[in-house]
Amino acid sequence: MRRLNRRKTLSLVKELDAFPKVPESYVETSASGGTVSLIAFTTMALLTIMEFSVYQDTWMKYEYEVDKDFSSKLRINIDITVAMKCQYVGADVLDLAETMVASADGLVYEPAIFDLSPQQREWQRMLQLIQSRLQEEHSLQDVIFKSAFKSASTALPPRAIPHPRGHAHLAALVNHDSYNFSHRIDHLSFGELVPGIINPLDGTEKIALDHNQMFQYFITVVPTKLHTYKISADTHQFAVTERERVINHAAGSHGVSGIFMKYDLSSLMVTVTEEHMPFWQFFVRLCGIVGGIFSTTGMLHGIGKFIVEIIYCRFRLGAYKPVNSVPFEDGHTDNHVPLLENNTH
Repeated sequence: MRRLNRRKTLSLVKELDAFPKVPESYVETSASGGTVSLIAFTTMALLTIMEFSVYQDTWMKYEYEVDKDFSSKLRINIDITVAMKCQYVGADVLDLAETMVASADGLVYEPAIFDLSPQQREWQRMLQLIQSRLQEEHSLQDVIFKSAFKSASTALPPRAIPHPRGHAHLAALVNHDSYNFSHRIDHLSFGELVPGIINPLDGTEKIALDHNQMFQYFITVVPTKLHTYKISADTHQFAVTERERVINHAAGSHGVSGIFMKYDLSSLMVTVTEEHMPFWQFFVRLCGIVGGIFSTTGMLHGIGKFIVEIIYCRFRLGAYKPVNSVPFEDGHTDNHVPLLENNTH
């Protein structure tokens, strides 16, 4: 009884076989089929390698939401070189009402040579080249996000000379002929300091053509949460608009000489997450490649073979042309071809 049940089960399973086996005696191979098979296997191999490289790659996903954090404080990271003596330079942070919210306690001043060495100049040129490419290709920013902490292009040695507290415009205290607001921004960022991230003003250099010159940077800061497979950081991206002009009260150009960075915080927060293709999706795409190529090449081979057979048959039919008829004396014609001719000598 058990054997009968097993046989019935096996016969039922055989009937459900979607891949019937064809005997080798029924299979016919051809040179054209072999050529198409080689092309199909080569194409599958190339597409599989390309698909595997896509599977290994990652991409950055951007999500936007309203920033609901009202308690955090904004951290400002700045490294700027000004072509003036340290005792003539001061810096502090003001809010929109021009009330000092932070003094220069966190800033240190160090005498420096404004001119760069050949190695530093090469570094700055490379940084400016990256900035120009970033403006053309936004996808390059994704590469910088993923490679964060690999590079220390924004890391600079610490400074060591303190500056007294307080806020004052030095225009009334210093001779105007001593002004030289030529400057170079080696680094400017907001939030957590992430080495390797290149910000829009990094490497910027401005040369003052007049002693009384004003440089203004209008910055829009966007809170950003960065989550990659290597780091997780709360940082900030920003966009900037530049403006510069010479202060000349006689000509109606009023203001105060100096370098001003006016920033505004965006109400939106961006979450940047590094994502990877799941394995099941890679497997489905791979099966689609293999099955699609097999089906497509099989159909193309069948269509090509059908067209060749039609052309070949027409060619063969054209080879059998009707023979000219032989007239008889009574006016009839003979359309038969003589099978044997006797030659008399």
